[in-house]
Amino acid sequence: MPSNFSPRAAKELFNAHENPPAGHLVAFSDGGARGNPGPSGYGVVIQDETGRKVAALSEYLGHQTNNFAEYQGLIAALEYAIDNGHKALKVISDSELLVRQIKGIYKVKNAALQDLHGRAREMIAKLDWFSIGHVLRGHNEEADRLANAAMDKGMGRMARAQVLVPANVAERREELDGIVRGGKVELLNGKLPEGTQVQVRMKK
Repeated sequence: MPSNFSPRAAKELFNAHENPPAGHLVAFSDGGARGNPGPSGYGVVIQDETGRKVAALSEYLGHQTNNFAEYQGLIAALEYAIDNGHKALKVISDSELLVRQIKGIYKVKNAALQDLHGRAREMIAKLDWFSIGHVLRGHNEEADRLANAAMDKGMGRMARAQVLVPANVAERREELDGIVRGGKVELLNGKLPEGTQVQVRMKK
């Protein structure tokens, strides 16, 4: 199967799709890579037609490019719609390249993206209605936060904290270093008795 829409196929696919049918989903999608290529991830926020959030998707993708991550976000949105029995999906992305490639305006020259583009096309064909549009990054903030959170998690980035310890504890130390994992502070040096009250100060 060719990896690009022909102009005619693109016209047939996207014409008359400006008025979404009842029961459609809206997916705000974003992907990114730090360093491009570098540590990458995507984030997708799925809403129903009333604007109620029904799902938040994200995944760390390892060492990839921005465009690879953007495509993975699109595919995740398509998978969610199909797996949950939805036949109509509107995707909103801040990647102009992705949107134009899916619409057939731009050709897909990169081999890795051709495979993802072809996979996305196959999934789109399973829907009764599909639309994709571009939005500026400032209007895609929640998906962007999810993508960055996925990258942070994959890179092992956790908030570091300085734990201020009362002087009367067994270790007799005034400060300990810790790292936040899963909402809890894990000490990096030293131990504290159970029940010890501490004050936590974020390190700059």
